Amino acid sequence: MTDSNEAQNQTQTAQREESPARLKRPLIRLAKACGVSTSYIDQLGAYVEIRDEVLVAVLASLGVDASNPAAISKSLLETECRQREQLVPPTVLAITGRANNVPLRCSADALVALTLALEDGTAYAGDLRANLRVHKDADFGEQLELTLPDDLPIGYHTLNVQVGGVQRRATVIVAPPRIELPEAVRQRQRWGWMTQMYSVRSADSWGVGDYGDLKRLAADAGEKSHADFMLINPIHAGAPVPPLQPSPYLPESRRFLNVTYIRPQDIPEYAALDDAARAQVEALHASVAAANDSAEPMDINASWDAKRQALWLIFSAPRSGEREAAFAEFKRAAGPDLDAFATWCLAFEVWGAPWEENSWFFRTDKNSPAVAALVRDHHDMFEFQRWLQWIADEQVAAAQQAAKDAGMALGLMQDMAVGVHALGADVWWSPERFADGVTVGAPPDFYNQLGQDWGQPPFSPQYLESTGYRVYREMVHNMFAHAGALRIDHVLGLFRLWWIPRGCTARDGAYVTYNHEVMLSILSIEASRANGVVIGEDLGTVPEYVSKVLAEHGVLGTAVEWFSRVDNSPNAGDPYAPPEDYRKYALASVTTHDLPPTAGYLKLEHVDLREELDLLNEPAEQFRAEVQAEIDQMLALLVSRGYLPREVADGLKAACAPDADDAETADREALIQRVVEAMHVMLRDAPSVLVQAALVDGVGEHRTQNQPGTSWEYPNWRIPLADETGRVAHTEEVFDLPRVQSLAAALNR
Repeated sequence: MTDSNEAQNQTQTAQREESPARLKRPLIRLAKACGVSTSYIDQLGAYVEIRDEVLVAVLASLGVDASNPAAISKSLLETECRQREQLVPPTVLAITGRANNVPLRCSADALVALTLALEDGTAYAGDLRANLRVHKDADFGEQLELTLPDDLPIGYHTLNVQVGGVQRRATVIVAPPRIELPEAVRQRQRWGWMTQMYSVRSADSWGVGDYGDLKRLAADAGEKSHADFMLINPIHAGAPVPPLQPSPYLPESRRFLNVTYIRPQDIPEYAALDDAARAQVEALHASVAAANDSAEPMDINASWDAKRQALWLIFSAPRSGEREAAFAEFKRAAGPDLDAFATWCLAFEVWGAPWEENSWFFRTDKNSPAVAALVRDHHDMFEFQRWLQWIADEQVAAAQQAAKDAGMALGLMQDMAVGVHALGADVWWSPERFADGVTVGAPPDFYNQLGQDWGQPPFSPQYLESTGYRVYREMVHNMFAHAGALRIDHVLGLFRLWWIPRGCTARDGAYVTYNHEVMLSILSIEASRANGVVIGEDLGTVPEYVSKVLAEHGVLGTAVEWFSRVDNSPNAGDPYAPPEDYRKYALASVTTHDLPPTAGYLKLEHVDLREELDLLNEPAEQFRAEVQAEIDQMLALLVSRGYLPREVADGLKAACAPDADDAETADREALIQRVVEAMHVMLRDAPSVLVQAALVDGVGEHRTQNQPGTSWEYPNWRIPLADETGRVAHTEEVFDLPRVQSLAAALNR
């Protein structure tokens, strides 16, 4: 390690790539051979080299020893030998309509036996040996190569290769070249709503919005506003008992659903409860129902504590033979992963939270006798956890069906979080799926100058490759089971993830690459089977090629008005791009869940909030001036393009000024509404195939739903939906509110 760490510090330079001398270093060669990037270009275009210590730690998390020069040489040799001696890659990607060749690392005269098992369990009937040929490889010399038949069906198949006494198996993923837009989206631009579903409540809610509310919201959005989709917050599974983690982007498992959103009254067995049990459920509901009318931050723990008791009563009630058979089929289809999640939930409830000091999480695993005894001794509680997942699955399915019945082209748009909690069910039961000793985050960028550490362990690229990406396939498939569209948060994670070694800050990480072609092809398969759409959130530090590759695969990108400046400038106050410059293959919106609602943005309320929470790394007045410059540029664009009268823009500036008098502020909300609608009308003039409005903008809410950079300092993900006066907007009235109807009319023009 001859380069000094000082020379490798992450600094801005005019350099754009690594020097020949650096590229020759064994550590750099080893890192690159293992898929670890040793440099990158940041959001401002600066070249950044990764420090040696970081590379060593990241390689260790991949099981590669780079602790000293001898270890580096040994690991480099082992890596090269492994690649040379691999009979067949464990995962093979085949794209329909193309020639797909599979290299076999064996001599040209080897006697090879080949069989191919199709996804449906049948055997491929053709003669695979007829497709063998000798191929000269520059690195490996003469070897055999198998050309896959062009009549393989789309899906996941298993290729068995035997040479002498060596037998290897490969997953063959056959995918269409791209995700074709559904016919309804090809016909014309479609628009929909974005909402934090937990924030919208009715009289039947338990203090928090639930799947029953979602069903009503989706139906009303389709029937009353003629929307074609509804993007909701992630509904991945969380903890089984309080205290709950409020962030939907830090789930315990992405394979299963959040059961705290179940509505007990919609479960078929609820109607058959005896009088005593029904009275208990009603009393539990009454204990939290008053919160449905409060605009104060939601008490998610009180809600779940009461609801969980009610659900146990319903679970304990008899089920019909038909319902029992349906439950049994759900358990069979869900497979071992359901048992794994239920066991983790049971351990959490009986033994305590896994993050407690010296907890069971670190002392047991799926093979521990104590775990088997736990399930045996508390089998009713274990079965309760499996039942909750079944009920949640039924209720999400009902919400999607209601959306489609209401005329929505896509229905629900589910949101996929980047990863899972480090102490969650997925990591405990299947630690081999994840890299150890690192977490995922983001390097410093324009919006987060210290970088971000999300505290989530990343998937191991080697595990994904060796298992045919099964865990990823199942996750995507399950999400598309009850959705017409899928949004992938931080879609850059399909290409590379910023791994931060334990004990390091978010600045000291390195990008680890993933096989994006395989993962995008899995999305193509599952989206095509569901006739659905995939949207990738490609904001922040994202290389230009990523958006290009996404478009080639039919994955839509993301465009946000508040971020869309001319030439993608990161500088606040630079001119905003006109709508015709937006990408066609994109989901375009005014705002995101990480920005304040537009009403709050126009009133600069987030400036005061960030100052209050000590989140600014610049003087508050400087940040205020930058935000005001953004607003001025947005208003200038709206006025110049004819979307907004100048007197409205001038009136808003006067009404939002610190020295505004009572007469000027009296009309402020009406002026804000005019601007919000103008921004959405402008959005409809973009060529983007999908356009989105936030429900908070529809009702006039001004409070921030999530403030990045905070945990418990701000009630993130617990702000109930309220209108411009602070009055709660209930589920059954949302789409009848004049302000919502007016925005919908603007979008339906």
